Amino acid sequence: MVILIVAVILLILLDLGLGSVRIPITEVAKILTGSAVENEAWQAIVLKIRLPRTITAVLAGAALSVGGLQMQTLFRNPLAGPSVLGITAGASLGVAAVMLAAGSATTAFTIRSLGLGGSWLIVIAASIGAALVLLAILAISYRIRDNVVMLIVGIMVANITIAIVSIWQYFSNPEQIQEYILWTFGSLGGVTTSQLQVLGLIVGFGVIMTFALSKTLNVLLLGEDYAQSMGLNIRKSRIAIIGVTSILAGAITGFCGPIGFVGIAVPHLTRSLLNTSDHKVLIPSCVLVGAILMLVCDIISQVPGSNTVLPVNAITAMIGSPIVIWIIVKRRNLKSSF
Repeated sequence: MVILIVAVILLILLDLGLGSVRIPITEVAKILTGSAVENEAWQAIVLKIRLPRTITAVLAGAALSVGGLQMQTLFRNPLAGPSVLGITAGASLGVAAVMLAAGSATTAFTIRSLGLGGSWLIVIAASIGAALVLLAILAISYRIRDNVVMLIVGIMVANITIAIVSIWQYFSNPEQIQEYILWTFGSLGGVTTSQLQVLGLIVGFGVIMTFALSKTLNVLLLGEDYAQSMGLNIRKSRIAIIGVTSILAGAITGFCGPIGFVGIAVPHLTRSLLNTSDHKVLIPSCVLVGAILMLVCDIISQVPGSNTVLPVNAITAMIGSPIVIWIIVKRRNLKSSF
């Protein structure tokens, strides 16, 4: 755990120092501690531009990782996650309903006045979309007990939401389509300092609630029949897990756009590193490992030394997929953790 904390701190310093303008780590440390620095421009770059983006990366990695851990435990499925089970697609549908709704001038004016990336309108729409999709999947799960079939159902539900968004785009004007497509690329740099406070409160609440559910998650690993014999209310537990996951995934999608693969890769990577299934250990560890992965992705997306900024969604897919493949090859049987 100490090693993970040290790694997060070092990567935060690197993320703040690297970019189109390279700033020495020693100067970054001085800026963060309030000491005098040689270049005032560096101080403005770090505090006003890079620090909000870096904190956003930490929050996004923590939220998506914890959400993926809960989904994998709830469905006892190693491939479950906010993106695969359609939660991210549902959040995207909610955002599309706001950004593309009938092309109305009122909607466009509201988004511009509140701020596209961090408005309550976008965040609430994303959370509602994520919750509705997962509730639909959960309703189907009452009739279907096979986890593999549930995974297929989740993918099909995600495809339906993507199809609806595609039809919506077809009837929207080019300006709205362009804004929505740019949003789908994912970005950690669009969150302002004031918006970051809201995002931090939401993610903090979600992580605390997840840790409060750690005992429930441990019992669910033993199977629903055993959990019921232990006095656990399965329906209330599922609703609680769904609610927390929807808040986490919906908030990150609303503020940063859809970011995939983190929710799937990090829980497996954490289990492999710690060799445990105890959620009291996994939850804080997933927070740290998720932060590490997102910070690495953010550093790569900035393409240090150039003015190019790559879509963070593409970087997470490029890094997350090999991680999952490596873990599958190493462990051979992911179901042993469930």
